[in-house]
Amino acid sequence: MDSVLILLMVALAWQVLRVRYQRARIALLGRHLGSLQLERHMETLTQGYSRAIREETESRQLQVLETFAQTERAMASQANSLANAMQKESPQAARVSMLSLCVPYIERFVPAVTRDFRELLHIHAAGLRHVVDNEDHLDAKARAFQLSAELYLLQHSCHWFCKSRAVADARLMLRHQANHQKVLESVSAATRHAYQQWQRGDER
Repeated sequence: MDSVLILLMVALAWQVLRVRYQRARIALLGRHLGSLQLERHMETLTQGYSRAIREETESRQLQVLETFAQTERAMASQANSLANAMQKESPQAARVSMLSLCVPYIERFVPAVTRDFRELLHIHAAGLRHVVDNEDHLDAKARAFQLSAELYLLQHSCHWFCKSRAVADARLMLRHQANHQKVLESVSAATRHAYQQWQRGDER
């Protein structure tokens, strides 16, 4: 009975520590998002692209997609603002664990299994700008599909930083019916290459 009680107490203490840790990370990212409209722009675009795809004719699809040009530019600009703002945070506070589950304060004890979230945000900002500017000369529908993938990957990274990789994977599947690997395959080659380098911990 004593051993069971000890295990329960350890589990409870771990849960309290995890919740406190995750709340601090949510608050950190929230401080920077609070002055931006990035989340609203992302929601507008993801819903708008889905609506465009449901239009019956291709000409109507293209008309709907064209209405989001200003929102796309604003979103890309604000993603860059977020990346620059997060750069002001300490390197330790901005680390994200490569483990699937949340291990509170792992960046303090095993930094080798963490990566710099600030660098990842710059990768996302560059990737979004790349697609918004249509540097690969995609047609409107292909561009919207690729930009959607870039947005999903950014959302995944933010959930990963705030909660855990496992939670981010689950939310991606729940919200967009897509797994992480499929989304990564759907972003631009430039984003995918930089992201994979970041995952490996390679110097960029």
